[in-house]
Amino acid sequence: MLRRHFVAALGVSAALPASAQEWPARQIKVVIPYPPGGPTDISTRIVMEKVGRLLGQPILFDNKGGASGMIGAEYAKNQPADGYTFLATTIAMMAITRHLQPIPFDPDRDFLTVARMSTSWGAVAIHPSVPAQTMAEFIAYAKANPGKVNFGSSGLGTITQLYGEMLNLEAGIKLVHVPYKGSAQATQDLLGGQVQVQFDSTVLPHILAGRLRGLAIIADTRWPHKPDMPTLRETGYGKQGGESWFGILAPAGTSPAIVARMTRAIEQALQSPDVLDRLDKGGVKPTYLDPAAMRAQIDTESRYFADIIKRGNVKTQ
Repeated sequence: MLRRHFVAALGVSAALPASAQEWPARQIKVVIPYPPGGPTDISTRIVMEKVGRLLGQPILFDNKGGASGMIGAEYAKNQPADGYTFLATTIAMMAITRHLQPIPFDPDRDFLTVARMSTSWGAVAIHPSVPAQTMAEFIAYAKANPGKVNFGSSGLGTITQLYGEMLNLEAGIKLVHVPYKGSAQATQDLLGGQVQVQFDSTVLPHILAGRLRGLAIIADTRWPHKPDMPTLRETGYGKQGGESWFGILAPAGTSPAIVARMTRAIEQALQSPDVLDRLDKGGVKPTYLDPAAMRAQIDTESRYFADIIKRGNVKTQ
């Protein structure tokens, strides 16, 4: 009987690739396909630094920004699927950009989902000169002034543009899109009154300070720092989701055992009080999803944004 158990144990061990049994035996690289200092970079580092400590190996962060994340994604796709290269990703990379332009990877085949880690808080904010205190009043004002209300975004084809396009379609209004080279620039012009509304996370500190008026939080739940502000869904819009989230992918072909270990480490990291505190200070909340749930979310959001892009005739140039 002991011999049978011993042989069975050997069989289970032999079923796993040697690389999976030994993993991780050295430093793990996480490719961040955006420049340092942005929300993807910051939130990924907070979580994955903890993951490295849990796994007993350091994490090397490799920022390869450019082309809306496509440069970093293509690089990661072409790395060995040995469990030592992972890719930080966003809703835009997996569910939006594919419907706007040719991209150098297949979001459904070239990567395995590992885990969704976190989601940015965002808000609908208006300049104080706009005569509206609620979303309903803002919609009424926009309907009475078609083509005269401008909304700023972080750039063409970004989720911050698609929020505005979504509201145009759902509310039957005509907000005019003004793209910027980043969210910060758009917020500065919102503060100056050059644009009247923005859908972004960069508006949050200005809402708290009273410089901008917050109409709704773009999230599943209310923002703890201003619980009197309703969610966008509570105002009757954005019911199909589309929050700005951050996750981790692995090149296709990576051992399922390695992916499972990384998934568990990310889930554990997101339960750590110090990680939760740092995420909160960065304007991000933990929204863990396992590989299957993350893939299902991507599929749903890809269909949702494809419809918005088609109906709104959204272009990248």
